[in-house]
Amino acid sequence: MASEPTLPSAANDASDASPADRYFNRELSWLAFNDRVLAEAANPAYPLLERLRFLSISGSNLDEFVMIRVAGLAGQVRSDISETSLDGRTPRQQLSAIDTKVRKLEAKQLEALATLRRLLAAEGIHIEGDARLEAGAEDWLRDWFESHIVPVVTPQALDPAHPFPFVANGGIGALFTLRRKSDGSRLVEMVLIPQALDRFVALPTELTGGETVLIAVERLVCRYAHLLFPGFEVLGDGVFRVLRDSDLEIEEEAEDLVRLFRSAIQRRRRGQVIMLELDESFDPHAEDLLREKLGLMQAFVTKTAGMLGISGLAQVVDVDRPDLKFTPYTPRYPERVLEHDGDVFAAIGAKDFVVHHPYESFEVVVDFLRQAAADPKVVSIKQALYRAGNQPTVINALIAAAEAGKSVTAVVELKARFDEEQNLKWAGELERAGVQVIYGFIDMKTHAKVSMVVREEDGAFRTYCHFGTGNYHPLTARVYTDLSFFTADRAFGRDAAKLFNFVTGYVEPQGMERLALSPLDLDARILADIDHEIALAREGKPASIWAKMNAITEQAMIDKFYEASRAGVQVTLVVRGICCLRPGVPGLSENITVKSIIGRFLEHSRIYAFGNGHALPSEQAKVYISSADLMDRNLHRRVEALVPVVNPTVHEQVLEQVLLANLLDTEQSWLLDGTSGEYSRVADGNFLAGEPFNCHGYFMTNPSLSGRGGALKDSRVPDLAGRQTHP
Repeated sequence: MASEPTLPSAANDASDASPADRYFNRELSWLAFNDRVLAEAANPAYPLLERLRFLSISGSNLDEFVMIRVAGLAGQVRSDISETSLDGRTPRQQLSAIDTKVRKLEAKQLEALATLRRLLAAEGIHIEGDARLEAGAEDWLRDWFESHIVPVVTPQALDPAHPFPFVANGGIGALFTLRRKSDGSRLVEMVLIPQALDRFVALPTELTGGETVLIAVERLVCRYAHLLFPGFEVLGDGVFRVLRDSDLEIEEEAEDLVRLFRSAIQRRRRGQVIMLELDESFDPHAEDLLREKLGLMQAFVTKTAGMLGISGLAQVVDVDRPDLKFTPYTPRYPERVLEHDGDVFAAIGAKDFVVHHPYESFEVVVDFLRQAAADPKVVSIKQALYRAGNQPTVINALIAAAEAGKSVTAVVELKARFDEEQNLKWAGELERAGVQVIYGFIDMKTHAKVSMVVREEDGAFRTYCHFGTGNYHPLTARVYTDLSFFTADRAFGRDAAKLFNFVTGYVEPQGMERLALSPLDLDARILADIDHEIALAREGKPASIWAKMNAITEQAMIDKFYEASRAGVQVTLVVRGICCLRPGVPGLSENITVKSIIGRFLEHSRIYAFGNGHALPSEQAKVYISSADLMDRNLHRRVEALVPVVNPTVHEQVLEQVLLANLLDTEQSWLLDGTSGEYSRVADGNFLAGEPFNCHGYFMTNPSLSGRGGALKDSRVPDLAGRQTHP
């Protein structure tokens, strides 16, 4: 998989290099990730509407980045905080570099949109702005505006007699410079677009020759402004969009966490303006007024000749054109459960197994809880909920269990960003049903994905556990790649109980048998395993590490990987998003390779594998799945679980099927250059001896090893280990 180790000499040892030479900037690395997402909008291998989906995702990603990360840096600048980042930059320096990168990214987004609009138009889907329409379509559009828009918008004059209206986070509006026809007097009016309205209006196909024509609502407001302002001449107009600081500040001494979060959410809606987006042709007089009234401080102001709020294209993606989308994929239900007549507990009791989402159905996780609710032998259920989404399947199962007389405890994390309101809603419904709802630590998020069910069997209690790398969220489980591990191993059950006691009662666990937890010992476990590989390498024995995660930013972890590289340990990392580690730098990290996979599904699982004296993959390797990335917040400010994989079949699946397939992928992979920080698509053959390989395609067409059961025991699962290129 990698070249022979190169042991550095003292002359080329880069261990004392400057921070800028040792680490990448976190924020710029994130922008590089979003650039890779945006690149998929130009991928000719994807159907057109899927390419538009990637463009929309890049827009929503960038919005969140601005509202959270940029807002945080801007707040530091306002507070004169000069603490430097991992790579040695001050907040002001980071904002300057971000500004340059964001403007380039936005220019790429508009270029991609222009290309996709042209290609979609050739397929009969038109995303129009101010284009002229046929008379019948124009009449329909005007009537629709008068009946659907005029009643719900409120033009507001901007003058000393009227307070400046509040523009919500993500809000889109239009400003008009008007001249009264009767006396020539001028005024500026604002029209805010209600966020409850769909972003686009679709014309009836019978008026468009059967083609799909979509017009953005804000363009419609400008198009028919004369209907909103009778008696006035429109001298100028312009559309704008506002993004605000959306991070929540939590007081550690809060007495009522629910009340605190309700008020914090209200404050977030009125946060400091961080970005103002304007039409390129925005009326200068109106622009000056808008800038003054919004009170811009350390805010980005961008102008564009294209669409504001690229994330709004998600509505266009929903157009009913299956020929322009991926062929629908139906997840498999694990054969191991089916061969036990759908009895999840019988299947778990017979043997540990892993469910690989989204290739295998999330329904097995829901069935685990549903069957527990209906099972008279089940005594109690404990469930950690970080993001449950707006689909009530998991919530309903817990409510049913409580109503059936089970002892049900739900740890609901209120600090799940942008899901706070939804989680508050679920918490209220759970409490009303009799579920004991716990909110965990004020100063730490409970991010571990754990569920445990205690069942009475033969006069004794047996604990069944689910450990996941992803959330109990039925919608994201369709597109996020995650692992669900089911076990009735008694040691795991005892550890899970201690984990819940830690969160609900602040009882720090003692004598853990299997799990490692953040913020207690998870990082120490991983660091110890890296140290073991370093010792093996120094003894001249095989030493290698494979790992898959969403981000690596924690300095101690990065430095330990550098130490491993200098000792000769072969390290291959699959890092989907932020990577502050510089791979392949002589004297520092020449034995480290970093790749990123961007494709149809969002890589989300965390897997850590250590050779343990053997060449990977190996039955003797130490393998873990986890909810934790290698970030400071995950290792020190969250409750996370690191789960060792000890069952041989599960071990083989996680290491030799899931993780290895990620390493072998060539068609969706990008390699990180440790010097420039640039990513380039993997050329065929870099990671694979032979033909190109697509890991998502592989998982969609092959049953999992641990979940296929006896019914599929003769099915052929390709031997990936035999395909890898050995050093």
